[in-house]
Amino acid sequence: MLVARGYSLRPVELRSLKSALQMLETEITYAATPLAEALGLVAARTDCRLAPLFEETRKELLSMSGCTAKEAWEKALFKFYPRSSLIGCDISILRSLGGALGISDSSGQSKHLRLAMEQIGAELEKAEVSALQHVKLWNYLGFLGGLVIVLIFY
Repeated sequence: MLVARGYSLRPVELRSLKSALQMLETEITYAATPLAEALGLVAARTDCRLAPLFEETRKELLSMSGCTAKEAWEKALFKFYPRSSLIGCDISILRSLGGALGISDSSGQSKHLRLAMEQIGAELEKAEVSALQHVKLWNYLGFLGGLVIVLIFY
């Protein structure tokens, strides 16, 4: 049943991530908010499962440790990934986005954010199809496995 939960949570997290990136793009492009502040605003407004990614990046940027936005994003991703339902290809999209944060003007960052949103949208479609196919299967397997255990011990 835990496997089924992972399949069903991934589309939810991808949808929330796409929404969070849209908020980040809006803050950077239209409100001209500095990156650290924009990350904090997105963390405050986004899904509680994704907020740590943006909040941790913001903290790293403000820590005066001298790390770049890419390094801060990488550190936050490293902490975020194990607790998420995202898979490797989702994280690679986020890693490539991190390389573009904070190194260009707002229109350049907007282009990279839109590209990441498109890629996440494609992964979201795949995740929804996969969830439809696998969630029922894993739920039935979990139920039948429990039934077998009950029958064995009875």
